[in-house]
Amino acid sequence: MLKTYRWQIIALLVSIILFGVAIVLRFSGTESPSLQPTTPPIAQQPETTSEPTTSPTSTPQLIQQSPPTVITYREGLAGEVKRLNPLFADLNPVDADITALIFEGLTRVNAFGEIEPALAKNWLVSFDGLEYVVQLRDDVLWHDGVPFTAQDVVYTIDLLQSPDFPGSDQLNTFWRTVEVQAIDPYLIRFRLAQPLASFPDALRIGILPYHALEGTTAAQLANHPFNLDPIGTGAYQLEGLHIDDGTIKQVDLRVAPNFRLRPEGQTGYALERISFRIYDTFDAILTAISAGELDAYASNNRYERPALMGQTRLIPYTGYEPTIGFLVFNWDRANVSYFKEARVRQALALGLNRDSIIERNFFDPQAGGNVAVVANSPLLPLSWAYSYGDDINAYWVYDPFRAATELQTASERIARANQRQNETDATELVSFTFAILTRDDPALVGVAQEIAAQWNQLSTLPDTTFQMNITVDVVDAETYYTRLTSGDFDTVLVELSQEGNADPDVYAFWHQGQYPNGQNYGGANDTAISQALELARQDVNGTNRAIHYNNFQRAFIERAVALPLYIPLFTYAVNPDVTGIQIGFIGASSDRFMTIRDWRME
Repeated sequence: MLKTYRWQIIALLVSIILFGVAIVLRFSGTESPSLQPTTPPIAQQPETTSEPTTSPTSTPQLIQQSPPTVITYREGLAGEVKRLNPLFADLNPVDADITALIFEGLTRVNAFGEIEPALAKNWLVSFDGLEYVVQLRDDVLWHDGVPFTAQDVVYTIDLLQSPDFPGSDQLNTFWRTVEVQAIDPYLIRFRLAQPLASFPDALRIGILPYHALEGTTAAQLANHPFNLDPIGTGAYQLEGLHIDDGTIKQVDLRVAPNFRLRPEGQTGYALERISFRIYDTFDAILTAISAGELDAYASNNRYERPALMGQTRLIPYTGYEPTIGFLVFNWDRANVSYFKEARVRQALALGLNRDSIIERNFFDPQAGGNVAVVANSPLLPLSWAYSYGDDINAYWVYDPFRAATELQTASERIARANQRQNETDATELVSFTFAILTRDDPALVGVAQEIAAQWNQLSTLPDTTFQMNITVDVVDAETYYTRLTSGDFDTVLVELSQEGNADPDVYAFWHQGQYPNGQNYGGANDTAISQALELARQDVNGTNRAIHYNNFQRAFIERAVALPLYIPLFTYAVNPDVTGIQIGFIGASSDRFMTIRDWRME
């Protein structure tokens, strides 16, 4: 019986023994090996068969990856650093360039001169155009990590409004007409004294952090340590200052980590660091460029352009300066009262070859071309409001024979009027005698002389009985400014600048109400011009602003209110290894950084 089940009994005994061993091992603390993730097989290319070789066994080496190279973009600035504070930026171009990267306003300008939100999310305008309610972004941190709120905006505007504000009088005067109120932490109400469609442009002023300046008054602001240790919300923050003999020689910025947390900061901004190198003179900058110490330099000085264009290390990008050179007539001077007549002004416009003037006086072979271009409109090119030619059916035409005919007709009418008033002979020759005032700038003196020569030639054309006697009056800069602002001129060459303004509002230059206590230096007194400017200002929703500015530009040309002559060129010379740069509308030199998000350096 047992023999029959012998093998089954043996198997049972072995199983019992193994089970006992397993129990002993479990309680003795022996661990079973842990499971490891399986590495998938890697396909390899077959190798060529070769004789096996022996080599000594080497100790495994830990291979460390080198950190990624940090790109530093080096830009030269001529001048000195004073205050890295946006409320003082308009007083010093060096400060303006640097603070543009550190601070933000509620709005910003795009490549077409259009205003778009920055720290603001959006805004609504009341029906009467007097109230702007601005919704602020709630995802913005200051560089030190404190949230941005309406309190910062109110504090900044309070400083600007203070009678003790030590900055620009123009800023202070404007903001004292605006009421500001925080409705909640992310909602602001502005109330204006009158409708102003350009108000969103004014909101580009950089905002200051209340928490960092709490208790600081406007009178104390100019000397506050914050001005050299700024905290902003912009894409870049201050990393360090390099001081030599008490003078700041270098300002280093880096991409702000808190800006990287924002949606627009999570990509782009490949230029991780920017180093502004400060020099006393343009010649020192040229030396630094030649030595390979700089990657860029921006210039709004036409006399610097030839040297920059001749540099082999940098390539030039060109834009339009926010300045237009005009010949302005004096509408309110007795000895040249004929300038009030549109026909006389139109005739002088017909007798002016502006292309020739530019070629003769603004061409520089070192620059490889002109340092200024012909201006056709009282508005800046690349502005959304700019129109000329077919767009508005208005043109500047050079036709000296037609100019002479128009002047002949005007002179005969003037002679008849003189006869009635003074009982003079109607056949007496009428002389258009006047001077062109200009400051002692070589290019501008050349422009004035060329204009005088062209106009003097008109009286030599056939069938003319009038006389032209135009001279040039060259004075130093101080005398020029005094005479310009007091109206002591017949005609004047003047550069009207819209530096710092992106909006096309030129009300200050051409509206009737801006004479004599404004910048309407010649006393231009044209109702159609003034009305178009008023309507453009009052159209706060922007529905018809382009139409109003088209009407303004058309009337300006048709009536020859003044003669736009030239626009200086803006030059940005940059290392060819830097890509992605695009120069669009330039309302201020710092607008060159408008596309810095897309810049890269190879």
